[in-house]
Amino acid sequence: PLLILWEQLINPLVLILIAAAVVSGVLNKWDSTIAIGVIVVLNAALGFFQEYRAEQAMAALKRMSAPAVRVRRGGRVLDVKSNEIVPGDIVIVEAGSIIPADGRVIESANLRVLEASLTGESLPVDKSTAPLFNEEMPLGDRHNMVYMGTAVTYGRGEALITTTGMKTELGKIATLIQGVQGERTPLQRRLDELGKVLLVLALVIIAVAFSLGFLRPAPNIEDLFVAAVAIAVAVVPEGLPAVVTIALALGAQRMLRRQALIRKLPAVETLGSVTVICSDKTGTLTENRMTVKVLDVAGHAQDVIEMIRQGHSIMGSDDQRLKFETQGQALLVAGAALCNDALLQIEDDNPNEYAAVGDPTEGALLVAAGRYGMMKATLDTAYPRVGEVPFESDRKRMTTVHDLSGDESAAASLNGTSLHSLLGTGSGEYVAFTKGSVDGLLDISTHIWLENRVEPLDAGWRERITASNDTLARNGLRVLGVAYCTLESLPDPDDLPQVENGLVFVGMVGMIDPPRPEVKDAVATSKTAGIRTVMITGDHPLTALSIAHDLGIARNDRVITGHELASMTPEQLDAVVEDVDVYARVAPEHKLNIVAALQKRGHVIAMTGDGVNDAPALRRANIGVAMGITGTAVSKEASDMVLLDDNFATIVRATEEGRTIYDNVRRFIKYILASNTGEVFVLLGTQAAGLPLPLNTLQILYMNLVTDGLPALALAVEPGEKDVMRRPPFRPSESLFARGMWQHLVFVGALIFGTSFALSLLGYPAYDAANHPGVWSTMVFTTLTLSQMGHALAVRSDKETLFSKGLFSNVPLLLAVGGTVLLQMAIIYVKPFQQFFGTASLTLDQLAVCLGLSLAVTLGIEIRKAFLRRADRA
Repeated sequence: PLLILWEQLINPLVLILIAAAVVSGVLNKWDSTIAIGVIVVLNAALGFFQEYRAEQAMAALKRMSAPAVRVRRGGRVLDVKSNEIVPGDIVIVEAGSIIPADGRVIESANLRVLEASLTGESLPVDKSTAPLFNEEMPLGDRHNMVYMGTAVTYGRGEALITTTGMKTELGKIATLIQGVQGERTPLQRRLDELGKVLLVLALVIIAVAFSLGFLRPAPNIEDLFVAAVAIAVAVVPEGLPAVVTIALALGAQRMLRRQALIRKLPAVETLGSVTVICSDKTGTLTENRMTVKVLDVAGHAQDVIEMIRQGHSIMGSDDQRLKFETQGQALLVAGAALCNDALLQIEDDNPNEYAAVGDPTEGALLVAAGRYGMMKATLDTAYPRVGEVPFESDRKRMTTVHDLSGDESAAASLNGTSLHSLLGTGSGEYVAFTKGSVDGLLDISTHIWLENRVEPLDAGWRERITASNDTLARNGLRVLGVAYCTLESLPDPDDLPQVENGLVFVGMVGMIDPPRPEVKDAVATSKTAGIRTVMITGDHPLTALSIAHDLGIARNDRVITGHELASMTPEQLDAVVEDVDVYARVAPEHKLNIVAALQKRGHVIAMTGDGVNDAPALRRANIGVAMGITGTAVSKEASDMVLLDDNFATIVRATEEGRTIYDNVRRFIKYILASNTGEVFVLLGTQAAGLPLPLNTLQILYMNLVTDGLPALALAVEPGEKDVMRRPPFRPSESLFARGMWQHLVFVGALIFGTSFALSLLGYPAYDAANHPGVWSTMVFTTLTLSQMGHALAVRSDKETLFSKGLFSNVPLLLAVGGTVLLQMAIIYVKPFQQFFGTASLTLDQLAVCLGLSLAVTLGIEIRKAFLRRADRA
């Protein structure tokens, strides 16, 4: 905390103010000293509280460790603390267990582990003891290893611990997080640049002021110091840090209404400068919910998702349920739902929708069956399960046996079909459905079901089924086959595995985690705005590429995998990073390298992620975006922004808001600096003309804080331009003074100087101090204030007129301008304010002169904008 506070106080502009306060104290100008000191303290406090935030990523990593673990040691089973695990321990795990360290699987009974936090894959991974022969295999494909921080979802097993602590995959990520330094935002870099420029200008101007003072006969050293303090205060935009902070905070509130929670204020503006969005696939671009897409029976395929999008989606509703195109599809769906261990539960917020409980793949099958009117509970009542052969990873299939003589009324309600009608008369008392990998089912099937008849499964049909399976897989679908056989009697439990022979192959179900419907439009909007989208996922390359093509992300068929990335040098990655839009099977360090390569090429990166494996890249990116629903605590702590709805489209909406905020930041910086430029020119001009300073330190502070501050805050909520998402992002390296900024500063500063200096030259002899005490300086003070109000109204647009954007489209600005004018009248005419600020009452004629000169400034700005519009048309 002390270091953060020290950094606030050694800011170049703050040092100028501290020096001015010290000089004022030496000269017994205690009112100025106190006023400047208050400004320094307020600025330091704002900066301190903005930056002071304890790092929680490492603490979140520690919380992922299991509190207690069951191990085999010395022939005994013991419960030990997770931090006491050592290489060589044998850990016993079961459903619900958190893996305490990395280990090799030495026993697996249908063991499945959810590794999404490390790999990004949403489905649990089957674990076995079979050896691996590829040393460079991606983490997600190492089926005989388990990793610290992952969770067992099914089965049980034992693992021999190989690495612990910081040597684990989770520990490597922790090391990456510790070694990554967050990037400074474009605005922070530009404000640093501004501070340095203003520091140099302040020193030059103070030196010039001293030189001008010494040119006078018998110069008064104390007067020169007073002038130097006034000029130093005029150069420094005291209200700018507060206005920037408040503007970003207001922007953060607007983004929160768009489902984007900002954790670090500078990220608000960074979004407006983003050139590349690196997005995870699962849950961000997709719905993070396995969904049946294709029913394929004897070469006839039906697109289920397309039917759902056409409005046939409500379960339990006769008029909107899906309709089978063939009887084979009905048999396929019924078999997939019966040979299933998942459950359906009614959604709390929608009685017409159901949520699956259990394995995501099996849940997807039940949801699809429900959309066709085949509810799981009704199927189980109509055809109760009387036997089963559980799923095993070696066989990659499961079988259930059902009694065909169940509840006839329940069977009659199944969308107008029943297994009796589908299987035909004389089919037997029982039916066994087998569900699993298509290749495995073809090995044990001898026949194929073809619309009310069963035919031999010859080589031609096997070839057609295999080709269709390959096509579905290439399109990124997870494919399961369904087969059946009928039984006259129920076999003994020990003989049940024998039913998995001589089956009748029914068809295939293709499932996918589908793209979110709104993402495709969001990606298109990003392209129009000059923002490229890159998919970086731990998922399979074919799945990733298929989704990327569907969404319009992929410009070609090129995919780089984690294995390829591991063998590439930084130079090789740098050479291809602009052409590759899809990266699959990537490890945490690969994501970090991709982000670094893009940044090296000058891009501003927004990186999304939800797992522990994403945390290092989230820290390294210019803006890290974590998922609010599925995101881990580690990813959220490493991020700058959290998506409350886990939706890619929210990033695009937030980017639009970020661009508007950056445009507004430029507007009020332009307004504040141009106003300060005019003040400095007036002070230097009067010095050069041998006149006393028309403004005292308190008046300058008032203008810099109130006259500048209130309209600047109102400019922060200026509505965005219509083309804000139809133009490319501005270059990250662009100077704050680019795109006409410095020309505007000089022009407006010269306008304000010209009118106020003319008043100074003509008004000083007309309103001498003896007969009109304080009138001359009050008129200059009022003219400067009113000129800045006109400038605030005109600066809303670089080229459009004051009225073309709609005078009332920014009501806060009108209130700020009106309020500032009323405050100025109070300072002129209310006695206590007169005494504090050193002003005098003005006559109506004198006030009219001030108003007329200030309107000349506004008119001059509008004339310049007319010339700029004409230049654009030419």
